[in-house]
Amino acid sequence: MTTANHDSACGQVPARTGWWVLVVAVLASGIIFIDGTALNVALPALQEDLHATGPDLLAIVNAYTLLLTALLLLGGSLGDRYGRRRLLAIGISVFAAASLLCGLAPGARFLIAARAVQGVGAAMVIPGSLALITASIGVERRGRAIGIWSACSVLLAALGPFLGGLLAQAGLWRGIFFLNLPLTFLALVVLWLAIPESRDERAPARLDYAGAATATFGLLGINYGLIAASTPHHNQWVTAFILVGGMCGLLLFVVIEARSAHPLMPLQLFKSRTFCGANLLTLCLYMGFNGMLLFLPLNLIQVQGYTASMAGLGQVPVMLLLILISPWAGGLADRYGPRPLLIVGPLVAGIGFACFALPSVTHGPSDYGKHFLPALALLGLGMGLTIAPLSSAVVAAVDSDRSGLASGINSTAARLAGVLAVAILGSIGIVAFRASLELRLTDRNVSASVRELLTDEAENLGHMRIPNDLDPATAGLARHAIPLSFVDAFRTISLISAALAWLGAAVAAVFIPAKQMPDTS
Repeated sequence: MTTANHDSACGQVPARTGWWVLVVAVLASGIIFIDGTALNVALPALQEDLHATGPDLLAIVNAYTLLLTALLLLGGSLGDRYGRRRLLAIGISVFAAASLLCGLAPGARFLIAARAVQGVGAAMVIPGSLALITASIGVERRGRAIGIWSACSVLLAALGPFLGGLLAQAGLWRGIFFLNLPLTFLALVVLWLAIPESRDERAPARLDYAGAATATFGLLGINYGLIAASTPHHNQWVTAFILVGGMCGLLLFVVIEARSAHPLMPLQLFKSRTFCGANLLTLCLYMGFNGMLLFLPLNLIQVQGYTASMAGLGQVPVMLLLILISPWAGGLADRYGPRPLLIVGPLVAGIGFACFALPSVTHGPSDYGKHFLPALALLGLGMGLTIAPLSSAVVAAVDSDRSGLASGINSTAARLAGVLAVAILGSIGIVAFRASLELRLTDRNVSASVRELLTDEAENLGHMRIPNDLDPATAGLARHAIPLSFVDAFRTISLISAALAWLGAAVAAVFIPAKQMPDTS
């Protein structure tokens, strides 16, 4: 490592420059977090404007998350190898260009493609922003800087649903993407004018591109196959072929990681029982959490009669409890070890998920405090008790010089849980909605031809359209059955999410040691 780079990596930059680094990191990661949480609330408005089906919505969400998940670890390695400032600038530029395309999207397929490009940019921005802090700010100021960065990220993520709801309610859901443009421009200006370059001269010359490629193709195959399986007239052989191809891609990824000299995901880390347990818990809990965040806005807006802004505001209790409880839970984990909280937190979150299964069609926002607030409060409490101890368990499971890599893998696991939640729970939700609708129509003696016509529309979920040529009595039955059928599907998702959270608690009880593991460095 050269002297200049060594100085940069060790924090030998002026304090003023260090704060500019923090500004860039907050701006860069902030656009990612706002974009990620705002879009779910805007999905109903987006669906109506673009005439998107339910599977289209799943693909719009997952095109972004999938590429981000598959390329996240590679993005961090590229920054170390070729320059953190350079890669962060490229990532911000790609994300900005893709955001412009998203905002101008004329249809769902165009938006899906643009979201995928957004994911590529985000995979460079997220690790790059934190790496820039670590490389440029000295140890004596780094902890405070990372704390500010984390707090700002959480606050911006909490702002996302409300902001997305306001824009969607005003008919400006495209503004979610256009809002990124001035923020990315400001981040790029500060980055080039005030931030020095830094890189790790010890970074390997050859990076694990094969691992990144197989992970991407594997996840694409599984995601596409599962979403296609939720459509009524898919080709079963083609769907099965794509699913098997995706599974083979992921198996090949594991083989490549086992043989690579510089793997993205060193498999020896998983020899640690604690590390395996923490990541399995992450997959279970975050899969349920992301599945709920996908379907809750659709339920509130399309079925319960909430405005988009009210639906966004309704999710704020979860974020507030995360902000308030996480530091306290982190202190308890330091004192007593993470295991008790990693059992109690998912148990409480699971109760919150299960409570979402209780309400049917309510009287709208006036019933929010009675039917949805208790579930949201329990979910926020459970997640708040879990997140900080989970990070502690991950870091404690490995040597101190590999803690950054371990945290990166755990972050990837959380995002992988989001991909699986959208693909698996999203598909289950569509299938459950269709099955419930068909059953209700059958019970009302609706003819087979009309049932088939209506259930073919069921992939649009609560936004499904009733054909104009139906007789008034049948149309009335359908209007009554649609919201009730969606509630049935939502209950299915809620109970699956609860089971996943409780499975996570069981994993913690089995895999996480009773006391915090000592640093083995």
